[in-house]
Amino acid sequence: MRFVGMLVVIGMLAGCGVDTATTAATGASIKKQEMEEGKRSQDRAQQRIDKMQEQMQDRAQQAGGGY
Repeated sequence: MRFVGMLVVIGMLAGCGVDTATTAATGASIKKQEMEEGKRSQDRAQQRIDKMQEQMQDRAQQAGGGY
């Protein structure tokens, strides 16, 4: 009877470990997605900055060429 009780306790403890590992893996997956989205947002912002700099340079050249 003790043997059966020990198996139940071991099974319960093993189940807790699996749940913890699953939770950690899910959290890591969410963090990875957040990092990828942050990288995409950063890339879009950099593209807008680059485009605005080009426009400013074009305007400066146009303004300088009129003299």
